[in-house]
Amino acid sequence: MIKRTFKQAALLGFVVVLSACSSRYQVKQDKAPLRAPTELEMQDALVTSEAKSVSAGRPYEVLGKRYTPMSDEKGYQAQGTASWYGHKFHGYYTSNGEVFNMFDMTAAHKTLPLPSFVRVTNVDNGKSAIVRVNDRGPFHDDRLIDLSYAAAYKLGFHRQGTAQVKIEALTIARDTPRLTYVQVAAASNIENVQALASTLSQQFQLGTPIAFEDNLYKLRLGPITDDNTAQKLLETLRQGEFNRAFLLYTEHEL
Repeated sequence: MIKRTFKQAALLGFVVVLSACSSRYQVKQDKAPLRAPTELEMQDALVTSEAKSVSAGRPYEVLGKRYTPMSDEKGYQAQGTASWYGHKFHGYYTSNGEVFNMFDMTAAHKTLPLPSFVRVTNVDNGKSAIVRVNDRGPFHDDRLIDLSYAAAYKLGFHRQGTAQVKIEALTIARDTPRLTYVQVAAASNIENVQALASTLSQQFQLGTPIAFEDNLYKLRLGPITDDNTAQKLLETLRQGEFNRAFLLYTEHEL
């Protein structure tokens, strides 16, 4: 649904910016496909324990508004307006790096981890579906979730365009804890980053892995297995000179 662009940042921050770019789509207006989804295509998504996308877990900005993805979807529930997307976006990449198929049981959400799974219930008719969230959106303040055409069809609102729904995150136990890192800084000079890493490692008694991505050396603190500890560390860093620090989530050590 959206094209990712990366804005270069100075030493004390790195911001991921997502910008809408409708010009890359061959179809200007979204529309329904020429056929209905099959019963097989409308089967509920199978809930699995998948590794979360690190890149899709970073804060991002769309249309001047900043969004911070959740660290964990467990226990998440919400109610609001659902919409659907179809032919216009069919065959293009989602924010999770997968190819969108309007006949898959998938969805877009602004802040849920990618991927994650939710049960969506149409409050008007009681119909429900389990979908795999693998995209970002819908970027309208009055919309909660964007469903694939197949999911909207199963919920019975493919002709209306929107519906009032309840969503509930579905999770299964993970074999290993989710690891959290705080990205503190990014710079082109490795010596500066290494010096900062040494200082922060002594101050917080945490690892300071450095990754080279997008022509920048990126300094992270971690890993941290407790989300409350990670949030407190993030607040401490932001109150000081690292006001652009943010959290990263992964299943594996960086």
